[in-house]
Amino acid sequence: MKIHLLDALVIIGYLLIVSCIGFIMRKRAKRSKKDYMLGGNSLPWWMLGISNASGMFDISGTIWMVAIMFIYGVKSIWLPWLWPVFNQVFSFVYLSIWLRRSNASTGAEWMLTRFGTGKEANRSHKIIVAFALLSCMGFMAYGFIGLGKFIEIFVPLSSLQPYLPFHVPATFVAHFYGIIFTFFAVLYSIMGGMTSIVWADVVQYTLMALGSVCIAIIAMHELGSHSLPVPDGWSDLSFGWNLNINWDGILPEVNNKIKDDKFDPFGMFFSLMVAKGILASLAGPAPNYDMQKILSAKSPREAALMNMFVNIVLLPTRYLMIIGFTVLGLLYYKELNIQTANGGLDFERILPAAILKFAPAGLLGLFLVELMAAFMGTFAGTLNAAQAYIVNDIYLKSVKPEATNKEISRMNYISGIVVVAISIVLGIFAKDVNSILQWIVGALYGGYIAANVLKWHWWRFNASGFFWGMFAGILSALILPNIFPDTLPLYYFPLILLLSAIGCVVGSLLTPPTDLTVLKSFYKHVRPWGFWQPVYELIKKDDPSFERNKNFKKDMFNVLIGTIAQTAITALPVFIVLLKPQQSIISAIVLGICVLILWKTWYRQLPAE
Repeated sequence: MKIHLLDALVIIGYLLIVSCIGFIMRKRAKRSKKDYMLGGNSLPWWMLGISNASGMFDISGTIWMVAIMFIYGVKSIWLPWLWPVFNQVFSFVYLSIWLRRSNASTGAEWMLTRFGTGKEANRSHKIIVAFALLSCMGFMAYGFIGLGKFIEIFVPLSSLQPYLPFHVPATFVAHFYGIIFTFFAVLYSIMGGMTSIVWADVVQYTLMALGSVCIAIIAMHELGSHSLPVPDGWSDLSFGWNLNINWDGILPEVNNKIKDDKFDPFGMFFSLMVAKGILASLAGPAPNYDMQKILSAKSPREAALMNMFVNIVLLPTRYLMIIGFTVLGLLYYKELNIQTANGGLDFERILPAAILKFAPAGLLGLFLVELMAAFMGTFAGTLNAAQAYIVNDIYLKSVKPEATNKEISRMNYISGIVVVAISIVLGIFAKDVNSILQWIVGALYGGYIAANVLKWHWWRFNASGFFWGMFAGILSALILPNIFPDTLPLYYFPLILLLSAIGCVVGSLLTPPTDLTVLKSFYKHVRPWGFWQPVYELIKKDDPSFERNKNFKKDMFNVLIGTIAQTAITALPVFIVLLKPQQSIISAIVLGICVLILWKTWYRQLPAE
C-alpha cells in the first residue's frame, strides 16, 4: 500500500466536504418535490453544465477509455461514439430546447405531455419508467465495479483482511471496495437532492481538472526524453476498412485483446456505430441524469447553453487525463502491475497502476480523490434520476398522489437505498466494466431508439405504439445476448431496432390516434419539426399567425459543425500531450472555424427564454 498520511488527509478532507454539502442542502431539498428533483429550476446553466460534465466524467468510462487509448491509439477517440458522445451536439443544437419546453419533472412525466393521460398513455408512462430504472441501475453497477477495480490496486485486501470479521474472495474484492465508497455518494445525493449534487459536482470537477492538468504535464515531461513504443498508425486519427494496428514485436498480448474486442473490420463497426449513434441522438437524451439536468434548467435557452458547456468543460479535461495516463502506461508498461489473479492481463488496470507508479505523496491523494469524485458524480446523478422516477412517476402517481412534503422526503430516502442495494447486486454478478458498457449502449439503448425518435417526429405515433415499441426493444435487449453470446451487441443492434420499429408502427396503426387536443398542445408548445401536417393544419385554423418549425436543415447543419468541433476539441489535448505540433495546430484551427460558424448560426438564434 502506497498511500501516505498526506494522501489520506486529502481523501478524508474531500469526503467530509461532499458529506457536509449534503447536510447543508438538506433543508432546501425538503421544501418541495421540485426543489429535491430539479433544484427548484433556479440553478445557473454553467453550474448545471459543470455538474453534467462531472457526471459524465465517470471512473469506469475513464478506465475503459485509457485502456482503449493504450490499445488503439488516437483512433480510440472514435470509440465513445458507441454511447454516442455526439448526442450532446444534438441536445445543445435543438433537442434540449424542445425537452425543456415541456416543464416536466422527469422523462416519464414528459410522456404525458405527448400522449395525454388515458389508459394507453399510462402504459407508455410505465414502460419508460421501467426502462429508466433498468438503465440507471445498469450504469450504477457499471460505475460501482470501476471504482472497486480502481481502489483495490492502492489498498490491497491483504492489508485489511486481518481486521475484517469475514473473508472476501479474490473475485469480489472490487465489489467490496465499491460498496464502501458508494456509501458517501449515497449520503450527499439522498440528503440534498439535485442542489446538493450540483454543488458537490462543481467541487469534484475542480479537483478533476487540477488532476488532469498535473498528469498531462508529467506525461509530457516523460515523453520529452523518450519515444513511445507503439505500432505504425497508432498516432493517426484516420482509419481504413481495417484497423491495421499490429503489436507484434512490441506487446503481442495486445493483439489478443483487439481480437477479443471484435472491433475489426473497423470500417463496418464504425458505420454501424455512426448509424446507431445518429438514431440514438435523434431520440433525445435517455431518461437518466443528463435528462434531469436539462429539465432542471431555468429556461429552454439555458438548457441549450448547459448542454453546449458540457463539451467545453468535459472533453479537454478528460482527454488530458486519458492521454496522460496512456503515455505513462506505454513508456513504463513493464513496471506496471496489470496482472489478474488468473495470470492474464487486464488493460482496465492501466490507469490505477500508472497512478500508483508515478504519483508522489499528496498528488497520489489528489488523483485518488479525482477519480473517486468521477465515480461519485456519476453515481449520485444517476441515483437522483432513479429516485425521481420512483417518487414522481410511481409513488405520487399511483400510490399516494396527496403525499405531504415530509412523506415525499421519506420516500426519496427509502427509494434511494433500495436502488443502491439492487445496483450493488447487479454489479456483483457482472463480468467486468466493458461487458456492462457494451450491453447498455449496444443492446438496451437499441431498444430505446425507435420509439423515442418517432415520438418527436410523427404525429400518428401514439402511446400504444410507444409501449409496444419499447416493450419489444427491451425484451430483445434482454433475450438476444443469450442467443448471440459471442457477438458484440452493436452487431445485433439492427435486429433490436427492427423489432422495436415493428412494435411502434403496428401498435400505432392498430389503435386510434392520440387525442387531437393533446397533439395540438404538444406541437404548439414544443414545436418539433417532422411529419405533423394534419396537426399543423388544425392549429392554423385556430391561429392563422402560427408558423411551423422550418429549422430542420439549419439544425442538421449545426449538428454537423458541432460534431466536427466536438471531435477537434477532443483531439486537441491528445495531440498536445503527444507533442505533435502540426496536428495540434490543425485541430485548433478547425475548432476555431467551427466556433465562429456556430456563433452565427446557433448562438445568435437561440430563443430569448
